[in-house]
Amino acid sequence: MKIFKIVLTLFVFTSLTAWAQPRSGAQGGGGKKVKITGKVIAKSNNQPLEYTEVRLISTATNKVVTGGLTDAKGEFNIDAPAGNYNVNVEFLSFKPLELKNKSIQEDTNLGTISLEDEATKLDEVVIRKEKTSVEIKLDKKVYNVGQDLMVKGGTVSDVLDNIPSVAVDSDGTISLRGNDNVKILIDGRPSNAINISDALRMIPADAIDKVEVVTNPSARYDAEGGGGILNILLKKGKNNGVNGTIMGTTGIPDNHGLSATLNVKSDEFNFFTNQGYNYRNNPGKAQMDSRYLNADNSTRNYINESRDSDRYSKGYNGNFGFDWFLTKKTTWTNTVNYRKNNGTTEENVDQINLDQFANYTKTVFRDNNEDTKSENVEFASNLLHKFNTDGHKLTVDFSVSKNKDDNDATITNADTQNSPVVINDTYNIQRQNRILLQSDYVLPFGKNKESQFEAGYRGNFLDLLTDYSVFTNGVLDTYFSNVLNYKENVNALYSQLGTKIKKFSFLAGLRYENSNIIVDQQTSQIYKTKNYDNFFPSATVAYEINETSNIAINYSKRINRPRGREINPFSSYSSNINIFQGNPDLNPSKTDAIDFGFLKKWTKLTFNTSMYFNRTVDNVQYVRRESGEFVGTTPVIITTPVNLSKEYRTGFEFTFNYTPYKWWKINTNFNFFRVETIGKYTYVLPSTSTEKTTDFANVATTWSSRITSKITLPGKIDWQTNANYNGPQNTAQGRNLGVFGMNLGFSKDVFKDKATLALNVNDVFNSRKRRFETFIPGQVDANSMMQWRVRQVTLSFTYRFNKTKNDKEQNRPKRNGGDDNDGGDYPG
Repeated sequence: MKIFKIVLTLFVFTSLTAWAQPRSGAQGGGGKKVKITGKVIAKSNNQPLEYTEVRLISTATNKVVTGGLTDAKGEFNIDAPAGNYNVNVEFLSFKPLELKNKSIQEDTNLGTISLEDEATKLDEVVIRKEKTSVEIKLDKKVYNVGQDLMVKGGTVSDVLDNIPSVAVDSDGTISLRGNDNVKILIDGRPSNAINISDALRMIPADAIDKVEVVTNPSARYDAEGGGGILNILLKKGKNNGVNGTIMGTTGIPDNHGLSATLNVKSDEFNFFTNQGYNYRNNPGKAQMDSRYLNADNSTRNYINESRDSDRYSKGYNGNFGFDWFLTKKTTWTNTVNYRKNNGTTEENVDQINLDQFANYTKTVFRDNNEDTKSENVEFASNLLHKFNTDGHKLTVDFSVSKNKDDNDATITNADTQNSPVVINDTYNIQRQNRILLQSDYVLPFGKNKESQFEAGYRGNFLDLLTDYSVFTNGVLDTYFSNVLNYKENVNALYSQLGTKIKKFSFLAGLRYENSNIIVDQQTSQIYKTKNYDNFFPSATVAYEINETSNIAINYSKRINRPRGREINPFSSYSSNINIFQGNPDLNPSKTDAIDFGFLKKWTKLTFNTSMYFNRTVDNVQYVRRESGEFVGTTPVIITTPVNLSKEYRTGFEFTFNYTPYKWWKINTNFNFFRVETIGKYTYVLPSTSTEKTTDFANVATTWSSRITSKITLPGKIDWQTNANYNGPQNTAQGRNLGVFGMNLGFSKDVFKDKATLALNVNDVFNSRKRRFETFIPGQVDANSMMQWRVRQVTLSFTYRFNKTKNDKEQNRPKRNGGDDNDGGDYPG
């Protein structure tokens, strides 16, 4: 295990550069200089501890005067003014040691200093290795984005698509272990974006510090998300002094950006900011070949629809914030986040019409020119107070956010038969306000603090207004127009208790949530209220087989509330014959989830696997059916979400992290699951006014695999390859085909490692295309393909000032003996 700690520390401690010069106020400042030497080893095996932090603290002012890091032999050599000092020695996961009241008036050798391993904490088992690493804890996995070459110049969606167990499909839908009922958090809070998929494509990847993957959350977490939680943590510097980075990117298709991070920290304040601007074009393609059927499944006619689109966007993403260290135990953090994006979409749709014998009849042309404006602003405040006992703390959080999304489009319809030109104008105006209140209390207790009690409250209050309208040749189309006001107020209380008895760890909790929801369709005069109370229990039992392996089993109950696009009757009109329609009658789905996990570590290999079982009631299924409307003689097909009775999902996954050589690291992930759906959907077939029932009983199996290889070539050039494959899967109305993709990345440090030049190719073979087949008896037989973005090549240049490449401020040993609140542990 020591090798993991040593390698991780290569990028942990760099803040001492700000201490390299003597400071005023130090006893003896301005006097003669002395040299202080020594060696630091691990007490358990006498191995030297490289990159151990050694600080000299003046006994007169109690302030840090200077410091340094140990070398590969564990030795340090520090120049300092003669004086009286407390010598502080710290290394990650070892107990800190302080040599008090040392009078150092001349060159002094402190001898060999031995550090003891810190006792394993109740809530985590951590694999420590290089940046772009994974930390495996009792209730989550933490992926440090680090120097991942695949995401240079990319977005948050690119980051997520490179994380094991996570997939992002061509339309931006995010799934975890094949389940798309995933809750997305940013810095522990629900995103203030109306369309989370679009928002994640606007935030630059270099603003991300790490991603927490919580497949089976405990009671401390929001119960939303039947498939689990993804918590995206933004960067926030913690190094003393002034430091930061500047990065410029350019790419083909257009992918240009400039971003910077800046951090200014003193003993009383920490000011930080992330700023970024980007200009992008995401060219995409889609194809839908449809054979429309008569009641006896004979052919009525054909329509082959193709789409080519260019999505241009100009975006700004920035935040400003500060930590105010009110006392040694109390920190007050305030942050303002602001995002703005203006985009233009140029989409050309060609619909080639054929008769029942496949003879050409006409071509319909639909040109869609769309302008989008999105603006998001959020203010967040956090107060953290640490009590005298390690881990004993109280946090209070408040945030308020506003989001505006405006979408205007002009769709021109023409055909080769010189029919009258039809112009559709669509307007989609959305306004969202969110208020979040939260408080969490953690109390360790017991003789050796082997037990821990937690309790908290969370209030999440959401108000979303959507005004959607369609005009045909200047006349309002009432069928497609509607005003929807959606309000969701969720109040939650939770408590949980954990303890460790010898090699067993136990964690059990209960969460209560009251949901008050209003769905007000003003145009359609549909007003629905839903008020329900739910209890969400969770439990985890872990057993440490030995210091290199452990097993754990956990259970949790989850909920997935429909909102936004799922309940809005109309939010898209890009195609007039294939339309998505929301369902305001959707009910929340509830999931019982069980996980059984095993972790084993060797010197060069770490193996982690889990088996999981999810049972979901009122699960949401997307169905396709006739609407009763026609474009000429072609029926309009609607895709809409409905609640079905039950879904059973069983699977297993495993992850290998293998380092065969110092210059080669391999990570691979494999996930297999089986989904059984039980339920029937009944509706009236408009063409015959008869009732039709579709049996969605279906059993499907599929798998996905991902492998990442990182090699250090001669000349210290890093080469990273990422390949993934999502296997085919049968559905009740067709089949989703397999998708393969591969990315390449290269980087080279320049200017004495103060800068990095990186080149990456996303989707090398231009193969990341979503393909699916649909067959609805008596209606339609279709083959479809969708590609959100074609192959992209990006070049980036990063320059660091007062900060090394492997800076990882969040993992520095904490000065006050506790864990700093970096915004990532908002358990409510």
